[in-house]
Amino acid sequence: MARRSREDPEVRNFILRNVTEHPRTVASLAAEAFGLSRSAINRYMKRLLEDGLLTATGKTRARQYQLKKFFDETIHFNVSRDQSEDAVWRGRILPHVQDVDQNIIDICQFGFTEMLNNVIDHSASPDCMVGYQQDYRGISISILDDGVGIFTKLQRDFRLPDVRSALLELAKGKLTSDADRHTGEGIFFTSRMFDAFSILSGDLFYRRTRTEGDEWLIETEDKDEYRPGTLVTMFISTDAKWTVQDIFERYQDDHFRFSKTHVPLVLARYPNEQLVSRSQAKRMLARFDRFSEVLLDFQDVPTIGQPFADEIFRVFQNAHPDITLIAINTSPDVDKTIRRIRNDN
Repeated sequence: MARRSREDPEVRNFILRNVTEHPRTVASLAAEAFGLSRSAINRYMKRLLEDGLLTATGKTRARQYQLKKFFDETIHFNVSRDQSEDAVWRGRILPHVQDVDQNIIDICQFGFTEMLNNVIDHSASPDCMVGYQQDYRGISISILDDGVGIFTKLQRDFRLPDVRSALLELAKGKLTSDADRHTGEGIFFTSRMFDAFSILSGDLFYRRTRTEGDEWLIETEDKDEYRPGTLVTMFISTDAKWTVQDIFERYQDDHFRFSKTHVPLVLARYPNEQLVSRSQAKRMLARFDRFSEVLLDFQDVPTIGQPFADEIFRVFQNAHPDITLIAINTSPDVDKTIRRIRNDN
């Protein structure tokens, strides 16, 4: 590999994009990737420190680097129905968004205002804390309230059996307890615009993380400690290329209606159980009739029972021939079960 010229922007970008995951070894990784000597890479590290993009602790082999935050602030305010989420965005957040493309600003505005509006209209929280952090690599936004809790509220409003059912319904989209004022689309689209999106409420934690190839890692975790209220966190890389409209278009039909949804089946599975019964399938199928196309994502679901598959791909499909069901990320066992049901239908 040809040696890079002094102050090559690709080398700088590589260091800054990888230092968070490799605080001790990022210099050697960059030297290897670009064919640089130790003295050459040390000049890069020194310049990044001088430019205020990195900070360092320790000496020689114990030396660790990390990104320096351009901005890091937590805002506390009282919540009232008169509160305007767009005013908070314009006055308290937008002035601190630095040196990023317009698509990043638009995504942050959409996610922030949608999530803060949920606090104002639904949480019954007396106050709220908003966090904004930015460094070279990305922007992090957090919104914390002390209200009833998003999963608990949805469980009560829709008379669902538990908070896990609320999470499953929330992931489908078009779920709102105030249809006159809300579409129920805010969390669905926000969670797909950011590189990482999470909700912690009560004793349930949900996280969606973008991976390579525009795929998603979906995680849920039952916490031992109950946390009142709701904490939403969002992170987007400063080199993200997609737009708000790109995400909308993935789930719209030719008439620009939200008609397609993406359902991770792992959310329908309780700890220490498999998806085998018709009742589990019926719970997952709830409100599918509001969509024309449903992506059934079998990531992390290694096997399913014949009754579960039959309820979805024969019983439901026969009753709703106008709805397209698409199974993705299927294991060989899941794929075999689905094909057997469809071939027998």
